[in-house]
Amino acid sequence: MSAQPFVLRSGLEVDTRVRSALVSDSLDLIGIRNNVMSHAVTPLVSSMKIMGYASTIEFGEGSDFDPHDPYGPAIDYLDSLQSDDVAIVATGHSTKSAFWGELFSTAAKGRGANGVVTDGPIRDTQEILPVGFSAFGIGTLPFDYKGRMKVSSVHTRVNCGGVEVNQGDLIVADNDGVAVVPASKIDEVITLANERARRESTVLKELLEGKSVRSVWDKHRVL
Repeated sequence: MSAQPFVLRSGLEVDTRVRSALVSDSLDLIGIRNNVMSHAVTPLVSSMKIMGYASTIEFGEGSDFDPHDPYGPAIDYLDSLQSDDVAIVATGHSTKSAFWGELFSTAAKGRGANGVVTDGPIRDTQEILPVGFSAFGIGTLPFDYKGRMKVSSVHTRVNCGGVEVNQGDLIVADNDGVAVVPASKIDEVITLANERARRESTVLKELLEGKSVRSVWDKHRVL
């Protein structure tokens, strides 16, 4: 997802050509189908990409908050982020407020996180861009969540964008979508995606040379 190969925590290196589509195809191969978030979850700009490990937080409805520490649970969550984490902000597709902005992005980047994916709105979008932090969400909204929504869980199983996400799942996000790889299947799926990326390079070369699609398919079984 970047100029340098991403190295999984297991030590397996991810081919730089691996993207959400190849990950989705590889999930299909092992019987995990449709493990991609709603197409409504999109990057702030099309060039944004994310690869990393899910760190989950969930918001629910609620107007009550501690006036002395209104962001307490969210602050603790941000301080828990680690290198190569991806903030997964589950909101149930809420449009009551934004759930992520410039300061959260800056804090997360400072902690070494690789991006954020939310199924709710984002704010401070023009200010996030120069931070260099990849952000995916559903639309934008200027409202702060304080007094409108509240943190209901941290580091638990959540549903984000219509897909179950657990702490430590692998997130691969780009302009095509957001693929979620269960933690127990990461090495298996990425090994398949790496192989598919290598085969695709050969397929592309042969197609550009004018070879028939049928002959290329019969030889490589990749399209």
